[in-house]
Amino acid sequence: MALLSQREFRPELMDQIDILRGDHVRALQGLYRLNIVSGASRQLWRQIAAFCGVLPGGRLRVLDVACGGGDVAISIWRLARQQGIAVDIVGLDRSPTACEQAFHRCRAAGSAIKLVCADAIQSPLPSGFDVVMSSLFLHHLSRPDAVTLLARMGDAGRLLVVSDLRRSPVGYVVAHAACRLVTRSPIVRYDGPQSVANAFSVSEAAALCDEAGLSGAIVRRAWPWRLMITRQRE
Repeated sequence: MALLSQREFRPELMDQIDILRGDHVRALQGLYRLNIVSGASRQLWRQIAAFCGVLPGGRLRVLDVACGGGDVAISIWRLARQQGIAVDIVGLDRSPTACEQAFHRCRAAGSAIKLVCADAIQSPLPSGFDVVMSSLFLHHLSRPDAVTLLARMGDAGRLLVVSDLRRSPVGYVVAHAACRLVTRSPIVRYDGPQSVANAFSVSEAAALCDEAGLSGAIVRRAWPWRLMITRQRE
């Protein structure tokens, strides 16, 4: 565990189908605070904004896979509005509790983000999007499921953007400390460090993209202790 030279994949508490609603809600609140601290939304937006420069006129259509409580989707919606870009966002998650929380947060933010409750691994993704994005979901999956997800995301839109954890000893220590600073949720406090152990390295993520048939995919390091996958389809 100390060196994390190999991926040590174990299911996280957040992924258990029998998780209590109250525990799940508190965990989503903790993740909301972690998302703010990490600045992941702005990293995703930089990739999307660059893509908008080559996008024909009209509204930008975005699919957020495994949207959780809707934090990233709302942030992207706000950033698009600040730059005068019309955007329609669909958030997809398999958890009814997460979709419910996302719905309320979207309404409170004044956004018209649409929520779809569906499993991205068990069911095909809706298609026809300009951008298909995902944040902090890839490490929740087994290797075969990660390949399936990437292939489906690549088929569903012109630009694929994935932000996820990058496995490293320093990232593990930081996750352990950060989760104790920002939340009292025992789920987040367990899942945070385990997420890093579950995460892929840059080279492993590149191999996933190759297996998923994502020609031209770029995998690089991102701050803090993350990796970013981008791929623009011709």
